[in-house]
Amino acid sequence: MSGAPSEQNDPKGTLRGQLLGIRRLLSTTDATDAAAALARRALGLGELAGAGTVAAYVSVGREPGTRALLDALRERGVRVLLPVLLPDNDLDWAAYRGAEHLARAGRGLLEPEGPRLGVDAVLEADAVLLPGLAVDRRGMRLGRGGGSYDRVLARLIRAGADPALVVLLYANEVVERIPEEPHDHPVHAVVTPEGVTRFTPSAPTKGSV
Repeated sequence: MSGAPSEQNDPKGTLRGQLLGIRRLLSTTDATDAAAALARRALGLGELAGAGTVAAYVSVGREPGTRALLDALRERGVRVLLPVLLPDNDLDWAAYRGAEHLARAGRGLLEPEGPRLGVDAVLEADAVLLPGLAVDRRGMRLGRGGGSYDRVLARLIRAGADPALVVLLYANEVVERIPEEPHDHPVHAVVTPEGVTRFTPSAPTKGSV
């Protein structure tokens, strides 16, 4: 009998659905307050303090907010790269020039106007801010399932690039364990409105910044 995969056969899909459902319950005030706290925490990260180029993304809907952080990084003199979704789900990149230079794109996304820099532009980043739905205690990230950032991470590995990989989440999205697949790659840190957790190969370390 054919049909949608069962929860047993698609544990990642089940977890995605649960986490997205919780995000949808957030009020506008809660989301705005969380975004401000995330910006403060992230700006204090050592991984971003000395970065000349940061690859980031524009949050949409009830995603943990990045807008204030993007503007603060730009004001700091950081070159901020934002993704442009390609038809094959890979990511091109363009420089962030301010909120007035963002354009609506497919899938409800906001993308930067201006020259496209190519898929390899991410290799210039000192830090990469990754979207996600959850990170577990080992630093494994759960994305939305489109595979775009799996390609980005694979491209970084092939090139021998080693930027800091940071995910912005709500506190409840740091979970005990995420189902792992062979292509999954751990991140270096997760930032929530409440604090920062960094990961080592053996164990996470917590702190507040």
